[in-house]
Amino acid sequence: MSSPRNERRFSVRSLAHPASVRYYSTVDDRAIYLKQMELGPMENFVYLIGDPVARECVVVDPAWEIDTIVETVAADGMTLKGALVTHTHQDHVGGSLAEWGMPGRIPGVEELLGKVATKVYVHKAEREFLRGFGSDLVKVDNHDTLDVGRLTLTFMHTPGHTPGSQCFLVDGRLISGDTLFIGACGRTDLPGSDPSEMYYSLTQRLAALPDETVLFPGHNYGGDSSTIGREKRENPFMRYASLGDFLRTMGGGRIITP
Repeated sequence: MSSPRNERRFSVRSLAHPASVRYYSTVDDRAIYLKQMELGPMENFVYLIGDPVARECVVVDPAWEIDTIVETVAADGMTLKGALVTHTHQDHVGGSLAEWGMPGRIPGVEELLGKVATKVYVHKAEREFLRGFGSDLVKVDNHDTLDVGRLTLTFMHTPGHTPGSQCFLVDGRLISGDTLFIGACGRTDLPGSDPSEMYYSLTQRLAALPDETVLFPGHNYGGDSSTIGREKRENPFMRYASLGDFLRTMGGGRIITP
């Protein structure tokens, strides 16, 4: 979860006005279909990932502007086969805004399932936070895989921001949710956060990936893409030599920029 940015207002974007939909990255090279869209007022990135030959794809974190997501899938001639959840904060899956002290709801997964029959993949540590989806919900764990056409996607458990935070690795690309941003990392001062786990997720789990792995974050806070190698060199939160140093910087969970 990330706090609303009060200084910016985002208009609702739909395919009725294609020029207003912010497509930061579209890859369709016959090997992989990947579309990155910035949707909603919190600078969320929503991703479509799939096989351009089989014409099958999954969506990552469908919280905002569900019609835009569904219409984009159809316009690209794809079939939606699943929804992947990086973590269960409302700005990534939808739900009531009451706990943020705000009125209303984010449409999210519930609205998506009302429009498309598909499965929802969530880490087993956060299954309890998505209620009411019955057999549509699939619990996954670290190193589980999912075939999307000819592609194989791997689930990576990266706790810290939340207990069940996970990243998705496919064809040399990492969808990192709120675990790793460009030049930063997710908050660790929220209920269920754990700064110690965040340290290990950043410096051991993700840092072990090849340097050339392309990084696609969950929010547009520092840009739309990077590489693991660049983040290991330039992101201060991946450069701490010890857990103690990392925790002192996090201020007991609250990030203090070095």
